[in-house]
Amino acid sequence: MVSVDHLVIGGGVVGLAVGQELAKRQGSSTLVVEKNRGIGMETSSRNSEVIHAGIYYPKDSLRTKLCIEGKHMLYEYCQQHGVPYKKIGKWVVAQNEEQAEYLHRLARHCGDVDVPVQMVSQAQVSKNEPYVRAQAVLASPTTGIVDSHALMSALQQEIVDHGADLALGAQVEALSKDKTGGYRVLVATGDCNIPHMVVHAGSIVNAAGLWADRIAHMLVPDGHKWYTQYKLHFAKGRYYTYANSGRTPAIKVHRLIYPVPDKHITSLGTHLTLDLGGAIRFGPDLEWTTSNIDYAPDGGQLLEHVAEAVAQYLPAIRAEDLALGYVGIRPKLQPPGGEFRDFVVQEESEAGFPRFINLLGIESPGLTSSLAIAKMVSCLL
Repeated sequence: MVSVDHLVIGGGVVGLAVGQELAKRQGSSTLVVEKNRGIGMETSSRNSEVIHAGIYYPKDSLRTKLCIEGKHMLYEYCQQHGVPYKKIGKWVVAQNEEQAEYLHRLARHCGDVDVPVQMVSQAQVSKNEPYVRAQAVLASPTTGIVDSHALMSALQQEIVDHGADLALGAQVEALSKDKTGGYRVLVATGDCNIPHMVVHAGSIVNAAGLWADRIAHMLVPDGHKWYTQYKLHFAKGRYYTYANSGRTPAIKVHRLIYPVPDKHITSLGTHLTLDLGGAIRFGPDLEWTTSNIDYAPDGGQLLEHVAEAVAQYLPAIRAEDLALGYVGIRPKLQPPGGEFRDFVVQEESEAGFPRFINLLGIESPGLTSSLAIAKMVSCLL
């Protein structure tokens, strides 16, 4: 049996951030387990790589609090650890009066949560982004982009440097409260010689991403309230790359461009982002799916539909300019058509599981919030 003070389940960006935060504690031991053969192979590496400003969500929500705090922490972390990033800025664009009024409400909200934004004049739009069409534009100067893979590698290195352990290909199969205190966890190792190991953990952080509800359900009997309270719904999102079809001139954009989101903020729309090399990509779209995760690029039949959506704010785009990129899956707490659900960052003593922390529904802006989530987890423990 392996005994540790802290067990973190999940080696995505949030689990790695939590792992490196707990690893810094003097006199305690930390183990991070990840079921895949590499870190961040699911949601953490299949997103827009955006450092969000924290402008969309309710004022008193964890998403807003952790995004704003995490944004500042992330910029500082990238600077200190040599992680590539750019504070490139973002425009949210409106196409009619109703959407323009939304932007004005959004600007007032940003004032309430102390996030800098400003309205952009039509003259500035024409001068700075001639390919973009908008009736009104709200600029978010603190939005940026980051190399998510480099970020996760830096966090992984910190875990090791502080004397903690990271086990890859290690899948949690069962867990229970231990009569002597703490938790007993059965982990499949994938090693023919030692196919399973038992871990005794004084505390557990459930950062399992897409599978966080399954981990939580291992602790409770069938029918427990967690089965509805902590049920995740999978939202598939395809990303498309801009591949100029040969028409000249090629479209050039200098910042992120987002349409006005839907009323439930279930999706921020098929937006335009840039990678650190300046290449344009679009996405994600939204398709609710089942637990059968498939990351194979599909949706070639949707190119016309995607081009039509993007053309609302980028009229020069054509379906032949688009190519299938990659697919991501977002773990959402709200079902299709459901109302906004906040992040769950919950220490479960009241449910009878002290020093067990559930992290559920950590989708966007989870990458931005990762270091702030780690700090909150550390405080809860």
